[in-house]
Amino acid sequence: MQYGRLILGSGVATLALAASLSLAGAQSPPAPTPIAPAAPAERVPTSDAEVRLSFAPLVRKSAPAVVNVYAARQVPVRTPFAGDPFFEQFFGRGEGRTRRESSLGSGVIVDPTGLIVTNHHVIADAEEVRVALADGREFDARVLSKDQQADLAVLKIEGDEPFPSIAIADSDTTQIGDLVLAIGNPFGIGQTVTNGIVSALARTHVGVNDVGYFIQTDAAINPGNSGGALVDMRGELVGVNTAIFSRSGGSNGIGFAIPSNMVRAFADAARAGRPFERPYVGAGFVPVTADIAEALGLDRPTGALVQTVRRGTPADEAGLREGDVVLSMNRFPIDNPDTLGYRLATAGLGGEAELEVMAGDGQHERVRLALEAAPEDPPRDLRTLDGRTPFAGATVANLSPRLAGELEMPQTATGVVVTEVERNSPAARFGLRPKDVIASINGRDLESTEELEEQAGEGQRGWRIEVDRNGQRLVQSVR
Repeated sequence: MQYGRLILGSGVATLALAASLSLAGAQSPPAPTPIAPAAPAERVPTSDAEVRLSFAPLVRKSAPAVVNVYAARQVPVRTPFAGDPFFEQFFGRGEGRTRRESSLGSGVIVDPTGLIVTNHHVIADAEEVRVALADGREFDARVLSKDQQADLAVLKIEGDEPFPSIAIADSDTTQIGDLVLAIGNPFGIGQTVTNGIVSALARTHVGVNDVGYFIQTDAAINPGNSGGALVDMRGELVGVNTAIFSRSGGSNGIGFAIPSNMVRAFADAARAGRPFERPYVGAGFVPVTADIAEALGLDRPTGALVQTVRRGTPADEAGLREGDVVLSMNRFPIDNPDTLGYRLATAGLGGEAELEVMAGDGQHERVRLALEAAPEDPPRDLRTLDGRTPFAGATVANLSPRLAGELEMPQTATGVVVTEVERNSPAARFGLRPKDVIASINGRDLESTEELEEQAGEGQRGWRIEVDRNGQRLVQSVR
């Protein structure tokens, strides 16, 4: 930095000397020296009110609605000698023994009746969930709704009087630079309040969940803050803290929160007693890269490029075609497919959405997209397979848009999907996993669970099985 300042000073001096020589040769009067603007006067607080400026009123208003969430479950314990025939004679396999595993996080009461929003990863697989309020009261909690894809969960506690709650703000009005408070229970030390600003909006590709749309803040967020509140200067909830970017495990000033509009949509579904559903579009989207933007005549890479459209779906009926680019939804700009997914999820079911679309010929138009629930077509037809086959112990179903949504798979996926695998079954030893799509057996494509059961019962002497796992084709032969 010192070297940089020296270079800058030397350059200014050289320019000033050249200007002086030029003016002397021309015998012209010297130019007036510019006067720097006066620095703002520094002062100490002049009133008792200024001395006592504080976030304390906001904390008193918001903090009682932020709770600690304790989740516990029993997990099996296996000895390190399991699988070794010699040592198992002396130590056994360790089956039947369990240990208690617990996790700690935060939550926010969003309804006086005891409705609490937290992160899915705080209570995932929990057999017991308990909530502690800021005033010391503790309650057993029921899990009303949870969604790994959104990383949100709704809990319910019961009491004789209304619980302190926090109003949910419109996160679309939040701006970069707004002051915010983060309230939670970091490291289990007790309720803690930190402050900062909104560092960025609409952060995507964070890898926290599949919604991929976050508020970024520099308010200190640490382990245990997950599920806690991000509060604006009106004392309203603008986000649920969910993750941090850290190399050490502590706060580095880069935290992420799920926007409150997503929280509201999720809580409203739980309040109504129904699962959280995203509207079914029936199309696949990819980001617009710089090369694609140049080819399409866009001034910058933005929007969601339509890659596939299924016939008879809302996207097809709205007139979307392969090669179209969705630029906005309900007047909100669409930067990428993650943004479109977020806007669809917060719009909810029912009614229509207005999309601004640039067609392949460069023409801009507005279309109406129906916000409908995903259909269950074909019917799932669940079957648990048995017999002397690699599929014994696997439960399979016909993949429909609705089932794909429940399994958190792409809604355009089709085929026969594995929904469950029994432990120590032939299917488990073969390596089948939930969400695997069985594409073919011995070169014959599968279209239904009925076909799979028929082929599995033919008494094959060998099996050549093709499986689609997360978009990758795996082929394995079994005798």
